[in-house]
Amino acid sequence: MSPGKFSHGKKKPDCFLKMIKNQCLSKVGSGKDVRHFEFEFVSSVIEYEVGDVLEVLPSQSSAAVNAFIQRCNLDPESFITVSPRNRRKQDPILAAEMGPVKLKTFIELTMDISSASPRRYFFEVMSYYATAPHEKERLQYFASPEGRDDLYQYNQKERRSVLEVLEDFPSVKMPFDWLVQLVPPLKTRSFSISSSALAHPNQVHLTVNVVSWMTPYKRKRSGLCSSWLAGLDPEQCVHVPVWFHKGSLPAPAPSLPLILVGPGTGCAPFRGFVEERSIENTSMATAPVLFFFGCRNEDNDFLYRDFWLSHSENHGVLSEEKGGGFYVAFSRDQPRKVYVQHKMLEQSEKIWNLLREGAAVYVAGSSTKMPADVWSTFEEIISKETQLPRESAVRWLRALEKAGKYHVEAWS
Repeated sequence: MSPGKFSHGKKKPDCFLKMIKNQCLSKVGSGKDVRHFEFEFVSSVIEYEVGDVLEVLPSQSSAAVNAFIQRCNLDPESFITVSPRNRRKQDPILAAEMGPVKLKTFIELTMDISSASPRRYFFEVMSYYATAPHEKERLQYFASPEGRDDLYQYNQKERRSVLEVLEDFPSVKMPFDWLVQLVPPLKTRSFSISSSALAHPNQVHLTVNVVSWMTPYKRKRSGLCSSWLAGLDPEQCVHVPVWFHKGSLPAPAPSLPLILVGPGTGCAPFRGFVEERSIENTSMATAPVLFFFGCRNEDNDFLYRDFWLSHSENHGVLSEEKGGGFYVAFSRDQPRKVYVQHKMLEQSEKIWNLLREGAAVYVAGSSTKMPADVWSTFEEIISKETQLPRESAVRWLRALEKAGKYHVEAWS
């Protein structure tokens, strides 16, 4: 094995978590499945800050693993020892052997056989081990420059898994050492933490959109990690291996005014921000918080509705009495679509006043158009409120970014 794949680029998990809550936040029929997950520390408690990211190593379907083992004619009960191909003595992690480990366990924890698509070289190696002439010919074509477009349509566009590809070419008998090299490694998935350790000692919360889509040939695909988490029953006591690390959203000081923009599941880290500031607010003076949230419909996917509304009333951290505010854009509840940018423009003066007081901007959510649209809206607001040309507004925003006060965490 190459050292990179052997080590997964990871040390051992920071700790293990146990799910204690699996709650659906979106309504049935909304076209989305958004979940609120709560976990408790099983092993050591890891201290984390708001804005941090949790990496989760998902489990694969036992049915898929068993099918892969059967298809490749492997003995699941055999034990194997795995050594890196190029031992580097100076790095004990990369120089160490893995094993002996049960073959089935090794496949489950390191080889993504059920969600990742194989690379072109996988098809080239398969062609050497195909015994049926028509399969060999097709695999050779897929591996050739001429077959690149057809391979893309068959493989990447349809997101075929390694198992599906092997099942489509039954005459291929690839040795296990080649499979170990060529099957994509099982990777962790990263999620913004949506809780504050101050508010929930011994717990970590996540807000996760359960990913599913249809391929061009109408085959239903789903995200490995989000689907696995959504299928977990808190009563099962499954131990989830996780790693904590810093994301793009540094934890703000209580005295720092905040302008938060988080449509959809982009609200996740800001739930932690508001929880934390609410607790800080009981013992010290805290700066105002403006939060702009967006979703499709008020009735279907207004995530954490009661939470935000409770903090925007009775001198809560999002209340106008505290100099803050909570503004929601429901994009599909009227003929003209309304997004967070429109709500920001409505609060143009308030945003500019907070920026002048030294506020930091935090933006989280989908990486498609939203971050660029929000940046453009800030340009428009600054230009309007200062009555300066757009170029000056751009320079002002760039200076804010350079000063470490404009943060974006976006995901695809």
